[in-house]
Amino acid sequence: MYQSEFTQFIKGFLDKNPEVDSQRRELRLTLWDRHPDLDDQRRWKESDVPQKPYVYQPD
Repeated sequence: MYQSEFTQFIKGFLDKNPEVDSQRRELRLTLWDRHPDLDDQRRWKESDVPQKPYVYQPD
């Protein structure tokens, strides 16, 4: 089965440095796999300013 040079490099790198994969998983938990704050979402929606159809036209 064909594998690109990049895929081979990454697999070799991760085999030699297993701590990188655990760090990647840990950082993913802090950035992506978290529950949204509903209060923050509500405040963002309330503070939204409607945009004019043509933003460069003077009032």
